[in-house]
Amino acid sequence: MSIKKLFDNMVFNWVLISSIIIVTIITNGFLAMKTIEDLSSTQESLYNTGDVIVELDDLHNLVLMAETGQRGYLLTKIPEYLAPYEDALARLTAQLEDTKKLRSEVPGQGQRIATFILLVEKKITQLKKTVELTHANNEERALRITLTTTSRELSTALRAEISQIKTLEIAYRNSLFLVLSEVEREAKVTFAISAITSTLLLLGLAFFARLNANNETKHRLQLEFQNEVLIEKVAMRTKELTLYSDELSRSNRELEDFAFVASHDLQEPLRKIRAFGDRLNINYSALLDEKGADYINRMGNAAERMSNLINDLLEFSRISTRGKPFIQMSLQEVIDNTLDDLEISIDESNAKIIMDQLPTMNADPSQMHHLFLNLISNAIKFRKVEVTPVINIRYVQEKIAEDLYHIITVEDNGIGFEQTFADKIFLPFQRLHARTEYKGTGIGLAICRRIVERHGGNISATAKQGDGALFRIEIPVNNTLINLIGENVNVQHKG
Repeated sequence: MSIKKLFDNMVFNWVLISSIIIVTIITNGFLAMKTIEDLSSTQESLYNTGDVIVELDDLHNLVLMAETGQRGYLLTKIPEYLAPYEDALARLTAQLEDTKKLRSEVPGQGQRIATFILLVEKKITQLKKTVELTHANNEERALRITLTTTSRELSTALRAEISQIKTLEIAYRNSLFLVLSEVEREAKVTFAISAITSTLLLLGLAFFARLNANNETKHRLQLEFQNEVLIEKVAMRTKELTLYSDELSRSNRELEDFAFVASHDLQEPLRKIRAFGDRLNINYSALLDEKGADYINRMGNAAERMSNLINDLLEFSRISTRGKPFIQMSLQEVIDNTLDDLEISIDESNAKIIMDQLPTMNADPSQMHHLFLNLISNAIKFRKVEVTPVINIRYVQEKIAEDLYHIITVEDNGIGFEQTFADKIFLPFQRLHARTEYKGTGIGLAICRRIVERHGGNISATAKQGDGALFRIEIPVNNTLINLIGENVNVQHKG
């Protein structure tokens, strides 16, 4: 049997076991929860009906206590008999409030309780009136009120009403006890079922464990064999990667050697061309006609352009290999320094710079300086004639594909360009204008893109011919891992 088939069988067995366990747990849990809910509901109803009976009894007893004290005082006019009356009245107010909050589960009981409370309030009013009459030495009238048919009917109605309420509540409580007994029997059945299913589940687990143990032995032997084969393949692949890494290091060293040649050996002939051109221009300008002087001037300009191209190429190639580690830096401070460097260009063009409050971010300060130096100087260079340059630098944080990014935009009101060239402008040596119109090597925006990409971000441009351009820079807020990878590449390169 193949390893895949053994693995599939093992997965199937464990899926089956897991399904049985889950179904059993859910079923037992459902039955247990239902039993607990039934018990809880029944007990809550029992507590509630008990509270109704107790509260109504307390209220009725307080009324009887007040009435007893009132009658003793009416018959004897002894002030001591008023003590139970006044005590009962003091407690009746709070007891009435508690009674009004009662919520009986017996149908129609709420109306009966409200009627009983109304009768109690009438009785209290009557008791207070007779006591006040006695205080005013009008005992005969007070006794007449107490002994009237209305007073006796009120007391009878009170007793009848509370008797009916208590009878219904007690009957309901007895029915709840029957329900509670039934729920308890169901609970015993439920727990018995749970015990049986749990026992069967344990037996099933033991059976499948034994079955899987046999399969696992076969599977382990095949896995050990395959593991040995895999170790050999990994060792071979590691060796290949090591060779590739060494080759990459050699390639990086060759690039560094080329950069050294470009910065020294190629620059040296250019310096001589320019030096001899300057000597011809100074020492022999009088002997040259207008065309000869023009040739010398063109030669000097071409040599200068070549030198600038070499320098820009070196800078472009060293963005990754010579970049500094990222640190927490103030972008506001970097751009302020950049504007200081561009002070002369800004004053000459009368440019207006508008900036948002810029953040602190994890980046290479020197490369950020170079990035915004290129973008802002381009915005000044490619301005409209007779129009004051206005450069807006905006900042927001934005979520892109579940990651948080710093979004910086640089927008100008310059000459713009056709949107079809939006990708072309970030390629090296790509120019949209002749050298006679605007100076430059055509590599500045390519350097900008390399800088942003080194920081794990993206740069894009939107524009319209004659209506300005907007450059959008997206740099991840958390680019620590990108920084570590870059440092490792630099270390390997230098090694």
